[in-house]
Amino acid sequence: MYSHRMLFLALLAVLTMLVPNAVCAAPGEVSIMTFNIRYGTANDGANHWEKRHELVYDVIRRHDCDAVGLQEALHFQIEQICAAVPNHAVIGVGRDDGKTQGEYSAIIFRADRLNVTDSGTFWLSDTPDAPGSITWGNACTRICTWARFIQKKSGKAFYLFNVHLDHRSQFSREKSMVLLAQRIADRKHSDPVIVTGDFNAGESNPAIRYLTGEIEGNTDDKRFAKNPVPLVDTFRVLHPTASPVGTFNGFKGERSGAKIDYIFVLPGTKVLEAAILHDNKDGRYPSDHFPLTARIGLTR
Repeated sequence: MYSHRMLFLALLAVLTMLVPNAVCAAPGEVSIMTFNIRYGTANDGANHWEKRHELVYDVIRRHDCDAVGLQEALHFQIEQICAAVPNHAVIGVGRDDGKTQGEYSAIIFRADRLNVTDSGTFWLSDTPDAPGSITWGNACTRICTWARFIQKKSGKAFYLFNVHLDHRSQFSREKSMVLLAQRIADRKHSDPVIVTGDFNAGESNPAIRYLTGEIEGNTDDKRFAKNPVPLVDTFRVLHPTASPVGTFNGFKGERSGAKIDYIFVLPGTKVLEAAILHDNKDGRYPSDHFPLTARIGLTR
């Protein structure tokens, strides 16, 4: 009996090491990650995609989330991730042509846990249904990909919107948030909403403050219409005073900058866990951004 107990404990220890930080979600809960994986074609030297993609795969495997919002993901990177991490499917298109060219704001998800009932991509511009469109002074084309999922075990549904805002134009960031809020408000079903993304904007930026309802539109402020669906930052729900919280690390693990990556939900959503992940291997980081995770209840 003693030897059997020792064998069980040894096996349990091995399993714990294999998935030490998994965000385990019960039926009626969902685990989400947002992860800017950095362009696979960027001239990053020792941090080039081919030298770090295994680190990216390891993060996705280890935390084993139900869905992951990716930013700076190119078509070949998404294909490699889905091949390396079992049971994942992908939603999204390339921003340049609405097919495979350019960056995706892709959503990869556990196809064995979630069904997709609807999905799409819109462009962050005055012509959101026109592939490749730029009208707000963006440095490059920007998009948002979304999907409506139904959890297989519980039957509960939720929407996930994944976005990457412009890194130069503040006007574009602000206009993008007005469009995003309106698209959320116009969704067909009144299911819970989750928004993931690299917003290229710190917590005090007006674009973020508009999204969270801290800035209300009025007749004197032409930048913003009234936000019909204010959101809350899952990380700040559980860690309101945490610091430092920088999420751009420059492949160096730097944490002192602004928090520019987020997982947002509707007010009243039950946030069970939320974390900024600093996963690395001997000081080597999978990306120049830290991924974030949250475990969320689907009943408000």
